[in-house]
Amino acid sequence: MEHEEVVYEIDGAVGLVTLNRPQYRNAQSWKLLDELDAALDRAVADDAVRVVVVSGAGGNFSSGHDLGTPEQRADQEARGIPDQGGRFYENFRKYNLEYTLKWRNLPKPTIAMVEGYCIYGGWMIAAAMDLLFASPDALFLAGLLEYFSIPWDVHPRKAKELVFESRFITAEEAREIGFVNRIYPSAELRRETLAFATRAAESGRMALLMSKLAINKAWDLQGYSATMEAAFSDYVVMMQNAGVRGVEGERRLGGVDLALRGLRGERPGL
Repeated sequence: MEHEEVVYEIDGAVGLVTLNRPQYRNAQSWKLLDELDAALDRAVADDAVRVVVVSGAGGNFSSGHDLGTPEQRADQEARGIPDQGGRFYENFRKYNLEYTLKWRNLPKPTIAMVEGYCIYGGWMIAAAMDLLFASPDALFLAGLLEYFSIPWDVHPRKAKELVFESRFITAEEAREIGFVNRIYPSAELRRETLAFATRAAESGRMALLMSKLAINKAWDLQGYSATMEAAFSDYVVMMQNAGVRGVEGERRLGGVDLALRGLRGERPGL
C-alpha cells in the first residue's frame, strides 16, 4: 500500500489533517502538497466538519520544501517537469503560491497546530491558516518566501529583522510579535487545540464563514493578495538571477538539510 504523506481524520466537528513524512521532518514534496490540498478539500466538502486543524507527525510541523529527497527526485522525473521554462513556472507557481492562497481562503476556520520545526515552507502553510497554536518547543524560521506573508504576519520592521538575520524564533517570541495565537505545553497542545476548535465549531456555519470572509476582505482591501502576487514575482526574479537551483542551495539550505543542521545546533545562514 502506498504511503500516505497526509493523513485525514475526523473528531466530531473537527477535521484533522496531519503532514505525515516524519522521516524528513515533514519536508514538503509535491505529493505531500497535493495530498494536503485534497484533505482540505475533503474537510470543506463535509458539512459535518466546521473547523480544520493542520499538524505534523513526529514532533515537527514542517522543515520546509523538499529540495532533494529520493522520492521527490523520482516524482519530478516521472512527471517530466523541467528545471526551467513555462512548465517549470506553472508547476512552481501551483505549489508555492496558488495552493497557499487557496488554503488561506478556505470557507472554514483553520488552525495550524505547531510543534518543533516550522521552517520556510512550513511558515507558509502555517501562515495560510487562520490561527496558530504552538508548543513551547516550536521553532520558526522566516525568509523571502514564495508566499511572502511575513510583512503581514508581523510588523514590517520585525519582518525585516527576521529576514535579514535569518534566525530561528521561539514560540514565545512568535507569540510576542503576533504570529502565534496561543502556546500550550506539548502534552496539552492537541487537547487544548481540539477543545478550542470544538468551541468554535459551535458557532453557526454562516457566522464562521462570513466572519472569516470579512476579515480576509479587510486585508485584501489593504493589498494582501496583490502583495503575495508581487512578492512571488520578486522571488522568481531572485531565483533566476541565482540560477534555477542556486537560490535553493545558496540562500536557504533546504527543508531536510536545514532541519538536520538545526538539530546539531548550527545556525542557518543566507
